[in-house]
Amino acid sequence: MGIIEEKIIKAGFLLPQSASVAGLYSPAMRSGNLVYTSGQLPLFDGKLIEPGGKGKIDEERKEEAVYAARVALINALAAVKSVTGTLDRIEQIIKLTLYVASKNNFSSQHLIANGASSLLHEIFGEKGGHTRSAVGVAELPLNSSLELELIVEYNTASLL
Repeated sequence: MGIIEEKIIKAGFLLPQSASVAGLYSPAMRSGNLVYTSGQLPLFDGKLIEPGGKGKIDEERKEEAVYAARVALINALAAVKSVTGTLDRIEQIIKLTLYVASKNNFSSQHLIANGASSLLHEIFGEKGGHTRSAVGVAELPLNSSLELELIVEYNTASLL
């Protein structure tokens, strides 16, 4: 287990195996020194972890959506590890994109994204700084409340 995985555990999460895909795509793909993840849902043991119910977010469900964003982030990091072998050679988190299935007039997507952003800073320190988009959408796969993508810079000199 690497240093980054130890920090993930200290933050209260376990890095799962990369989720199996539900279509003709890869959970993550490396191109040069960048790793791009497919959209990751807040899944734990193959099930959405949304105790207040699936679907659209409003002010009443904002706090559970913050936690769901953190779980989706952990799944995205697992996808990164699936193509790099380790998270310890991440040089920089480049971009986080969060899509939030939002009820009408809900405009706090950025606050939900803060849950994932703060966890990146906790785990990676300065390397966790990133650009970000938080977008409200009408619907997401499996009626999930959110979907998260990452772009990560990786030290390619360490690849086997």
